[in-house]
This record gives sequence, structure tokens and C-alpha cells, in this order.
Amino acid sequence: MKFTPEQQGVIAASAIAIAITAAALAGAYYLLPPTWGGVDDAPPLAERLVFALKWNLLMLLWLAGCVRAVSSGRFRSEADIRGSAYAPPSPAVAVQAAVLQNSLEQTVLAFGATLTLAAMLRGAELVVISVLVLLFLVGRIAFAWAYAKGAAARAFGMSLTGAVFIASVGASVVLIAVGR
Repeated sequence: MKFTPEQQGVIAASAIAIAITAAALAGAYYLLPPTWGGVDDAPPLAERLVFALKWNLLMLLWLAGCVRAVSSGRFRSEADIRGSAYAPPSPAVAVQAAVLQNSLEQTVLAFGATLTLAAMLRGAELVVISVLVLLFLVGRIAFAWAYAKGAAARAFGMSLTGAVFIASVGASVVLIAVGR
């Protein structure tokens, strides 16, 4: 199958995002001191979940910012002020609405996946939660910034965000398989 230039751009950007995620997680796991993210040596489950929830708050703040951007855009647009129940978004808010919808989907997945992973990790391993959340935010910002420029442009941000979910779920499955 021959890929279009746009598809080739998506593949290239996705590969870069996945490589960055793998490098960041390996670096966090092997190089960052546990105290960087406020991790104790062996916190009980409740403390591990609280640790993840504190970091996941950043995801919720991103999502709230997306809601605010759409709300503000609708307020300023005569075509959109009545709300989404009455018409599809006008060009004035279409990109913000698409970013919000995608961010909602990605936030739900990443939030649950990082919480699940936090329940499996021990002590210093928890530092990867903070790195995953930071990667999520970089991915979302890149996605939003590049959205209007096309699929190849936004692929890096989308893939970086998706890699957070895949890494979290993948690590959780492995840890469950080994008996954690």
C-alpha cells in the first residue's frame, strides 16, 4: 500500500512521539531520583493513588482550559452562542470544539490508565507517573497548536498523548501478569 504524503507525515510524527515517550520513561525510571516527584520509598496503595491524583489534576486543568476556550468562542460568536444542540460549530469555534472533544476522550483514557498504573507501581517507580502526565500535557499542547494545520501536523501531539495511555496500560498488564 502506498501512503499519501499526509499519511507519511502522520507515521513519521507518530514514530518520533513514541520514541520520545520511550526515552522519557526510561530516563525517568533509571535517572530521576524518587524525591523528584515527591515519592517515598514504599508508600501504601492510598498514598500511591493520591500521588497519581495530584499529578492527574494537571490533566483536568488542561481539559477545563479546553472547555473554557469553546465556551468563550461560543460567547463571542453569534452563530454559536445558542449552543451545540442547535447547529454544528461554526468555523469560529470548530477547531476549539474538536480539540475539546479529542481532549475529553484522551483525558478519560489517560486518567484511568495512570491511576491503574499507580496502583501497581512501588516506591521509586512512581516517578514515571509524573513523567507520563507531563508527556500527556506536551502532547495535548502540540495537538491543539497544530490541529488546524492538518493530520500530519497534529499527529505528533496525538501520538504523544496516545503513547501515555499505551505505556500506562501496557505496563499495568505486564505488572499484573507478574503478580503485582
